[in-house]
Amino acid sequence: MEVIHTVAELRAALKGRQVACVPTMGNLHEGHLQLVRLARQEAECTVATIFVNRLQFAPHEDFDRYPRTLEADCEKLRQEGVDFVFAPSEREMYPEPQEYLVVPPPACADILEGQFRPGFFRGVATVVLKLFNIVQPEVAVFGKKDYQQLLIVRNMVRQLNLPIRIVAGETARAADGLALSSRNGYLSTEERARAILLYQVLQDVAAAITTGNRDYAALEQAAMERLRAEGWLPDYVAVRKQADLQSPAAADRELVVLAAAKLGTTRLIDNLEVAVP
Repeated sequence: MEVIHTVAELRAALKGRQVACVPTMGNLHEGHLQLVRLARQEAECTVATIFVNRLQFAPHEDFDRYPRTLEADCEKLRQEGVDFVFAPSEREMYPEPQEYLVVPPPACADILEGQFRPGFFRGVATVVLKLFNIVQPEVAVFGKKDYQQLLIVRNMVRQLNLPIRIVAGETARAADGLALSSRNGYLSTEERARAILLYQVLQDVAAAITTGNRDYAALEQAAMERLRAEGWLPDYVAVRKQADLQSPAAADRELVVLAAAKLGTTRLIDNLEVAVP
């Protein structure tokens, strides 16, 4: 495995190769490694990118304290058989002010995560497009845990006619059901034990839907109240259509329940797809 830090070196190394790419911000866990395994099935050469992207962090968010664990990350990727790690500096990715930005349509980018993190998806879409232009993969792998991000990237690739196939990896979970996330490391021992409630709430909403409850607003409200009662600060619990994350009509069958909430100072997100019978 080769670790590369510059665009020019990476392009030279990848010339003529069929590439699958896994974009990450590092601090890798089993969820990332599952995406890497998917990528290795899709192409002869696998590239993992590690870059903490300032553009997607608001001034009050955790950019400066976001864990940087490049050496440990590279060892994990080496053990998974990754061919190249692209780990650019901020100056390499943004050698001049990034004045050209990718602005996803408000209908999909200013709801849910976008409502509570204004500008987040503009930063995500911009850096992902830059990485796609640098790596030029045939395949890129993203996790379903970041469900809205996955939708926005898919839409961007389709509308901009990028010759890239997006592969979605299922959410990786701990034995108790908590979705794996780099931010789980911020949780105290006591908070980690309580954190499973978020997934349990999603499961209960999904179970209610599959047994015939179509009062989605009431289900959302009850889920929010349950989280608050247990000391959480929920941003949203939302039942949406899988296809576009808009509110479902009675006839819609492919749904997803999404949630974001703070436990202590740590903000967690999760989702669960639901097929309405």
